[in-house]
This record gives sequence, structure tokens and C-alpha cells, in this order.
Amino acid sequence: MESSTKHKLSAAGVLVSMGIIYGDIGTSPIYTLRFIVGNHLVTEDLIFGGLSLVFWTLTIVTSIKYIYLALSADNKGEGGIFALYALVRRYKASWVIFPAMIGCCTLIADGFITPAISVTSAVEGFKTLMPNITTQTIITIVIIILVVLFTFQQFGSSVVGKTFGPVMMVWFIFIGAIGAYHLSDNFGILKAINPMYGIDLLIKYPGGFWILGAVFLCTTGAEAMYSDLGHCGKSNIRLGWGIVKVSLLLSYFGQGAWLLTNFEGKLLQETIPFFAIIPEWLLVFGVIIATMATVIASQALISGTFTLVNEAMKLKLWPATRVRYPSQVKGQIYIPAINWILMFGCILVVLYFKEADAMQSAYGLAITFDMLMTTSLLIYYFSTAKKSTFRTLLIAFVFLIVEGAFLISNLSKFTHGGWFSFTIAFVFFLMMYVLLRARELRDRHTEFVDLKHYVPLIQDLQADTTIPKEATNLVYMAVADSKRYIDSNIIYSIFKKKPKRADVYWFIHVDTVDSPFTSKYSVDTIIPKKCFFVRIKLGFKADHRVNLLFNRILHEMADNAEIDLVSHYDSLRKHSMPADFKYIILHSLASVDSEISSFDNLINQGYSFIKSHSLPTEEQYGLELANVAVENVPIMVGPVAKIRVKREKDNRPGFANTPSIEKINELGKN
Repeated sequence: MESSTKHKLSAAGVLVSMGIIYGDIGTSPIYTLRFIVGNHLVTEDLIFGGLSLVFWTLTIVTSIKYIYLALSADNKGEGGIFALYALVRRYKASWVIFPAMIGCCTLIADGFITPAISVTSAVEGFKTLMPNITTQTIITIVIIILVVLFTFQQFGSSVVGKTFGPVMMVWFIFIGAIGAYHLSDNFGILKAINPMYGIDLLIKYPGGFWILGAVFLCTTGAEAMYSDLGHCGKSNIRLGWGIVKVSLLLSYFGQGAWLLTNFEGKLLQETIPFFAIIPEWLLVFGVIIATMATVIASQALISGTFTLVNEAMKLKLWPATRVRYPSQVKGQIYIPAINWILMFGCILVVLYFKEADAMQSAYGLAITFDMLMTTSLLIYYFSTAKKSTFRTLLIAFVFLIVEGAFLISNLSKFTHGGWFSFTIAFVFFLMMYVLLRARELRDRHTEFVDLKHYVPLIQDLQADTTIPKEATNLVYMAVADSKRYIDSNIIYSIFKKKPKRADVYWFIHVDTVDSPFTSKYSVDTIIPKKCFFVRIKLGFKADHRVNLLFNRILHEMADNAEIDLVSHYDSLRKHSMPADFKYIILHSLASVDSEISSFDNLINQGYSFIKSHSLPTEEQYGLELANVAVENVPIMVGPVAKIRVKREKDNRPGFANTPSIEKINELGKN
């Protein structure tokens, strides 16, 4: 059943989008202008130019690319890099998998930096309240907040989530009102809307081009608006963005007006403009609401990372990892391994960089790659699916130039901390590439045989009582997706490795389809009541709990009198005991007889290492409580190694003249 529920435009929907969508981009005023100014003297050229770049970045990248174009490229109401990949892979372009993989890896790598820099930036507001507070105290507070945040992920965010929207609405009203108040310091700051101020900063200001790396921080949360499309709906996101953008711009321009009034010709030093413009009587509230907003932003990013990794697992691009469902809220998941990896990574970032100023050097580089990957897929989507030449050229010309400039500017951060997120992204990409390449090798060399040739053998085996019965129902997970052909590995397991007699054979194929929440199945009867092929179609966002799905299929078939679910053993049948089932999981291993290249051998070794540290296949399918057997089956992933051997003559006394087999046969005939 498709689960692509349309989110209608409503006040409640807009409020929910405030709490889920805009956390990251909504907390960027805390640090963006501060990093733009950096160690430069506060001048009119710097402030006007910086604000101009912020305004047009939010307009071009966030509003036009994501709010208009990306949200139009939805996959049955779902968004994000994998939803977009699922839309375009049907056009048989093999290269589209790589932008999706790079986008996934860089977005996850960004998850190590965002909570750290967001929470640290907010907690550093205490410096305005208590100038003598030490850096070590701030680090301790930040780590405590992060530990609490990640610890509570396992309980789900459904209860706390209900407060996200109202808290973020208060946040946006607060920063917008404070910014609007300070516009009166210098209404001339509104002239910064003129793009020429930004262009002049890039071209004429010393080192102006490299300021783009700091400007980019104002839009780092834009990807979340597309990724979380399914939670809120495009109408609610678009209206919510109108409110959010006004609040953000008021905050940025208010900070700019205050800086020109109070700091022109001076260095910022320890001053944090965002907190400095808050009236003293409101400062405690300002620090508290900022900390709450950054925690919400971090929560949204963590949940988004869980969703992204879960989708990657469904597409066989991520090692199988345990997934929990902490509540009945649709789409809410918890992945323990990812949660703790992110927590320790964030703590490491805080301990290593110590201050938000240092963290910004590592922030932004990875997400720039992610945005470029989304752009490349959007270009392909609009050129193929939509056949829109205008939008294709617009995206290619404008966004490749704009985001390319951001990338070049952010590359300057590499040696100052950007290497951290880049290294994380590279490790994840390497892991995903090994899984992709190993699956290609398996698919290329997995042989399929015509099932109809083996129907008589199956029937004879079922009737052969000299062979002990393996199980009443024997279930195989099949790679083949058609009733006509079946994996040669399964035939090997049933007939050659050890004959396995069963009353009923089941071959199940699970297919991950492009529609996000598809959950369908079909059953083909190979031998009536004796052998069946079941094909289950699941979306990349649907729950892949095969054991539960198969049990439902069995009961529906039993209700239709297609099968008998009562035990076939007389002693158990009279008590109406259910029939027994045994699942066979086949693991394909490269045969030692294969002769393969060094590169493919490296891929196989890497795949073996990843699999050894992954969730077992039976648990991945939800079969850990069932009767499961795991078998290793060799496959040839290259030509058979050529081995030459020559028989030597036996020259021992009495054996030298031993006649050959051919001679013996000839003598026998005579």
C-alpha cells in the first residue's frame, strides 16, 4: 500500500515545519555574520557586501533551488538525495548512483559538525552574561548537552517533538523582533540588498572571495528542507520559509546595522554580534532560547541522518545495522550504532576545536559537495523526466557557478579543519563503493537456471522418504526476481550440497522499488501446494521486516485454501499445531578456484570485512527468532584458475612396466 499522504496547507502543518525543517538554517544567525567579519576591521564595504551575499545566497540557493526547484522534484511526496536518485535511476544512467552516494556521505559527515558548532555557538552566549566564564566550562556544558541529546534518541522524539514547532516559532519571532529593533540604528543598511555590494566585496575587497566560505554558513540547512519533505509537505514548507526568511534577514540586517553603529573601524575580538544586540534584560532568555533552538536543530539533523542511513541500507549501499522503532509515529526510527558514532564524533569535534570560531573552519566543506551532487541530479531530472530545457539550463548555469564558487572558497578551509569532515565522508564513501562493487560482482557472476527443468527433481525429492525431511516448509531468500529462473546457488543447496527434502518449498525475492512507501507482494505457484515463488515489493522508506510480511502472506494464502498451515505430522496435526518453517540464508563467497584481478580481490576482502561487522542477514530480515540456517556457497567471480599437472611414470622396481589403463582395457577385451 502506498503511503504518500498529501500534507495539506494548514497552520498546524506550517508550525510542524518550523520544528522539523528550519532548525539548522534557523540558528545560523548566531554565528554566520560573526564569521564573515572574523579578524577583519568592521567597515561599510565589509558589512554591506557580506549582507548582500547573505541575502542573495538565501534567495538563489535556498529559495529558488530548494524551495522552488527541488521541492518540485518530489518522489510521491518524499524528498532527499535518495528520493531524487530513485526518480532518475529508471533512465538507466549508471553514473547517477555516485552523486547519491557522495551526497549521502557528505551529509552524514556534516552531522558530526552541525550539533557541535550549533550548541557551542549558543552556549558561548554565556560569555556575554558572565565574561569570566572559562572555555573549559563552556566545553563541559556543551558535552553534557550533547550526551543528554544523544542518550534520549532511543526513547523517540514524538513527545518532545510536539514542542519543537512552538519553540522554533518563538525563536523566529524573537530574532526577527530584535533584528527589526536594531534596524533603526542604521536604516541605510537595507541598501545591501543591491547585489553590487556583494560583487564588489568579492572582487575589490582584499581576500573578499574567501569570505564566501563564511557566507555559505547561512544556507547550510537548506538540504534539510528537501530531505524532510515527506514530514511536512511542500505547501507548508514553502509558506513556512516565507516567514523564516523574513526573520533571518531581519536578524542579519539588524546585526549589521548594530555593527556599523558600534564597531566601525574596529575589530570584533570576543564580541558575538547576535548576543550583543539583545537588550540586557532579555539576555538570559536569549541565551536559553538559543540553546533550545540549537538542540532542536541538532535533533532534526540526527533524525535526518537515521532516515538517510536507513534508506541507504534498503538500497544495499550501507552495511546492515540494527534499526529500532521507538514509537508508532510514522517514519520515526532509531539506529543505535549511528547514534553513538555521531555522539562520540561530536564530542571529539568539541574537544579538538574547543571554540565555535575554530569549528567553522571544518564546517561547510562537506555540505557544499552535497549541494553540488543534488544539483547534478536535478539537472538530469529536469532534462529527462521533465524534458524542461529552460530549467535544465537555469540550474546548470546558475547553480554550478554559484555552488562552484562556494566550493572553491570552502576548499581554503581544508587545512584548517575541513580535512576532518572530508575524511569522514571519504571513509563512508569508500565503504559504500566496496558494497556497490561487491554487489555488482555478485550479480554479474550469479548464475540463474530455468526453474521448470527442476520441477520433476523437486517432486521426486519430496516423494523420496529415504532422505530425512529437512523441514515441512523450507524458505529460501532468492536473488532472482522471476518465477521462471532461480539462483543456481539455491539448486546447489537443495540437491548438491546436502539433499534437503521438504513438503513445501518457498522462494522469496525482496525488491526495493522507486516509490518510497510501496508494500506489495505477488505469489506464483510453481507446484500447487508444494512450491511457490513470492515476490515482495517494498519502497526505500518502507519497513523491510520480511518475517512479519511473510507471515501475513501465509495467512492470506491459507484463508484462500492455497496452503495448509497446520502441521503435517500426525501427532501434532490432531492438536492443530502450526506447521514448521525453516529459513535458509545463502552467503555467496568468491570461490578459491577463481582467478581475479588484484582490485576485485581487494573489493572481496573489503566486503568480507564489512559483512563480518554488519548485522547478520537473518536479523536484517527479522528472522532471528525463526528456525534459520546460514550456508556459504562459492561462486566464480572470474575465470577458473588455469592449473597444469602432469603424471609422472613410476620407476620403482616392479612398477616401471605397469600397463596403462587403456592397455588393461584392451587386454580385457581380448
